[in-house]
Amino acid sequence: MSANIPLPVNEPVLHYAPGSPERAALQAAIKELGSVVTDIPVVVNGREYREGKTVRVTSPQKHGHHLATTHLASTELLNEAIRGAVTAQKAWENWSFADRAAVFLKAADLLAGPWRQRINAATLLGQGKTPHQAEIDSACELIDFLRFNVHFAEKILAEQPISSPGVWNRMDYRPLEGFVYAITPFNFTAIGGNLPTAPAIFGNVVLWKPSTTAMLSNWLFFQLLREAGLPPGVIQFIPGNSTIVSETLIGSPHLAGIHFTGSTGVFRQLWTGVAANLPKYRSYPRIVGETGGKDFILAHPSADSDALVTAMIRGSFEYQGQKCSAASRAYVPRSLWPKVEAGLKEEMAKIKQGDPADFSVYVGAVIDERAFTKLEQVLVAAKADKRCRIVAGGGADRRVGWFIEPTVIETTDPHHQVMTVEFFGPILGVYVYDDAKWDEVLQLVDTATDYALTGAVFAQDRAAVASAAQALRHAAGNFYVNDKPTGAVVGQQPFGGARASGTNDKAGSILNLYRWVSPRVIKETGAPPAHWSYPYLG
Repeated sequence: MSANIPLPVNEPVLHYAPGSPERAALQAAIKELGSVVTDIPVVVNGREYREGKTVRVTSPQKHGHHLATTHLASTELLNEAIRGAVTAQKAWENWSFADRAAVFLKAADLLAGPWRQRINAATLLGQGKTPHQAEIDSACELIDFLRFNVHFAEKILAEQPISSPGVWNRMDYRPLEGFVYAITPFNFTAIGGNLPTAPAIFGNVVLWKPSTTAMLSNWLFFQLLREAGLPPGVIQFIPGNSTIVSETLIGSPHLAGIHFTGSTGVFRQLWTGVAANLPKYRSYPRIVGETGGKDFILAHPSADSDALVTAMIRGSFEYQGQKCSAASRAYVPRSLWPKVEAGLKEEMAKIKQGDPADFSVYVGAVIDERAFTKLEQVLVAAKADKRCRIVAGGGADRRVGWFIEPTVIETTDPHHQVMTVEFFGPILGVYVYDDAKWDEVLQLVDTATDYALTGAVFAQDRAAVASAAQALRHAAGNFYVNDKPTGAVVGQQPFGGARASGTNDKAGSILNLYRWVSPRVIKETGAPPAHWSYPYLG
């Protein structure tokens, strides 16, 4: 019987305007969740463990605000989680697709309804997102992932081979044999939810290591999954020390896959670890990763300067530039630069930075002290560098929260670190090029970094758009024309890049779901031949 999955549509974005019910509900949730210290356990086989080492979870905009205490998984618990997951898979993979789908569709409905503002509040408090950024992430995008992934899985199951007369061929879409290790980042609650659930839809079991700095929202989402009917052991919730968790899980012969979002360096370490352990595994692990980016905005002399300024501000400074897709290098023609520079200064002066619980704030704090220190050092170095000029911003204040001021740095060196190194913060490097050197700047954009995640071109001249799209075909997995290089929507702009930016398996599309199945072809012959001979032998 067909599962008859409802056709998904993207979740509408609530706007939190003054006087709106969603604004009042979010403010109430912020007050409630921010007034307690949440105790977050390790969850293995449905049992909560509160033992061993703990870490404090604090708010980036008020680093003295203790939000949660997280218990860390020991090696013994991790091995128990592996055993439990392998056992749980035997039942989970034999559930009907409709029953598995029902869990995740119910989770989407719970998130769209009673859980929405609690998880948005956790994302605001714990990860420093404004109401708008939390809404498009921890509500809308995560709801979309749940609904669209079930839809994509149904489409895969419907793909079947042809059969010739007397033969019945069919495809059995099995889960991977073993567990998937999901490693999720701080910057998107939606990624935290998607990386463990996407493989689970097909009957896989997952060990989920959430980021410590996103622990509060991720813990709430895990609780939501339990309420939606997810059986114990299907997704094990295992906060812990990164080295201990990865060494234990990658060293297991039951490792079947890695679903990762994070830094390029960590992803390479994981891949190397898998390679070193390859003879142990029962099958070759699937490795899926989305990593870093040094994402670009390229303006042609025909670009609309007002649209360019807006894209530079939104693309670079929303969520403090802590998006893999955030614009962090821009190439502006000399003829446009005076107007663009003036526009940036004028508009950036209007930006309010502070605690996103104040709904008039546009930019919050960076995630933690380590990020703050690295970004502060970048600003100090730029101020002392004769090749650089601070166009706007440049400040840093750690007294209350980890606040790095949105900053634009013009450099005369297109190979300077502000144009080549991923900082993951609200810092935009700008290189001003001679208008006549369009072809040269295309080559520069393509070769200046190892990354290839997102990029945007601004031009009214269609020939310029065409030449940029061709020259930069491999420079970005998500390429934008006259728009900022952020804000990919599930089902509309599947997300991912190649080169040093990852495996480009496109979260938010059917392509990602293919990685979590191990197909078995079944050929059944109704009337099998009774003799070995062929006609040509006569």
